[in-house]
Amino acid sequence: MERCSDELERAARWVREGGVAALTGAGISVDSGIPDFRSRGGLWERFEPEEYATVEALDRDPDKVWRMLREMGRLVAEARPNPGHAALARLEALGLLDAVITQNVDDLHQAAGSRRVVEFHGNARALRCLNCDARSRQDRPPPGDRAPRCPACGGLLRPQVVFFGEPIPPSALAEAAKLARGCRTMLVVGTSATVAPASLLPFMAKESGARLVEVNLEPTSLSWAADVSLAGRSASLTLPELVRLVEALPAS
Repeated sequence: MERCSDELERAARWVREGGVAALTGAGISVDSGIPDFRSRGGLWERFEPEEYATVEALDRDPDKVWRMLREMGRLVAEARPNPGHAALARLEALGLLDAVITQNVDDLHQAAGSRRVVEFHGNARALRCLNCDARSRQDRPPPGDRAPRCPACGGLLRPQVVFFGEPIPPSALAEAAKLARGCRTMLVVGTSATVAPASLLPFMAKESGARLVEVNLEPTSLSWAADVSLAGRSASLTLPELVRLVEALPAS
């Protein structure tokens, strides 16, 4: 097995060729203060998903569901982009990264400067009225103990995130699939890629001839398919180092 430095250099050469798509998950935002919802101390340890994170639960008891949504909103509001987010924005600015496909709902890629972000699971800062479909944006969770209501019609508000059991927005699914099939290299960052349909994207890329570069703290079930697996350090450390190597290489 090659040393990690050799693997990083090989990944940098591929990234320098351009045509890169990134698929990111919860792991890239951990160093921003947002724990993986499924990890110890994460949101799902305190809020059972079936009780708090489904459309049926929202219909049944919106005030209860909004207790969980406010907790999620506070985590997102207090988070700031970390060097991993900034590194991906830098690759886009260099013209090497075509887009970020993110499973996160925290808006941190955009805050770091990424321009083309495919939000696979929506955005926790965006609200939609279930009655009149009015859209708005929140920088902090709505105040109070009750579920927030639309100022225009009084309808129930919900964040524009994908609840358990809901389909991925068709436009996001189509754009993500197009990017996966068209990229030369896919960076898979901070996700084990085990939950469909996001888990299918690396294999779409691989089947279309792309190289897979995995950046995760630990090996995952995707590691066997990766051409390069950069495990052992967080994305906030590995990605800036990758960018430094990329910028040191001559243009391809």
